[in-house]
Amino acid sequence: MRFTKLTAAAIGLLSAALIGTATPAGATGQEAPSPTVEIAQPWLEDTASAPSLDGDVSIQQTAAGAIKWMSNRRGSTAYEGYCERAVRLAWNRRTHHASAIAHWRSSDGTRRTKGTPPKGAFVFWNTSQYGHVGIADGNGGFWSTSVGGKIGHAKSVGYFRNYLGWKPGNSN
Repeated sequence: MRFTKLTAAAIGLLSAALIGTATPAGATGQEAPSPTVEIAQPWLEDTASAPSLDGDVSIQQTAAGAIKWMSNRRGSTAYEGYCERAVRLAWNRRTHHASAIAHWRSSDGTRRTKGTPPKGAFVFWNTSQYGHVGIADGNGGFWSTSVGGKIGHAKSVGYFRNYLGWKPGNSN
């Protein structure tokens, strides 16, 4: 027998009806059910489209999702000094790097030094011993921390000095 959502819903409604008519042990049967009590039916929820904890449907792990994560935090100073962490969270990456320069030097993606970085690509600069990283917008600009001292958008990878290049964005 195939167990479907419709079958689960029917069982859930039947169970709720039976539970609602049962008299608890020790009760006289005179008590009215509390109007504030709700019966939870988690088996009816469509978890495939359930929103994430921050209210966004989980579209991270895509270029559009990573850019949305950054743009939703425009003006935030919470990630100043933590650019690698910001791009990792934006892409919902499992891979962690100690710094942006460590990410650039790693075997995690092919380094490119020419061409316009595609939307969602990691873009890198040699700004210090730790480097700097952002997420390309696909039009020659990028989203990053430290744009005017906060998360912001710059129209060109020339915004920071010592541009290194880019690597394809990913959620690995």
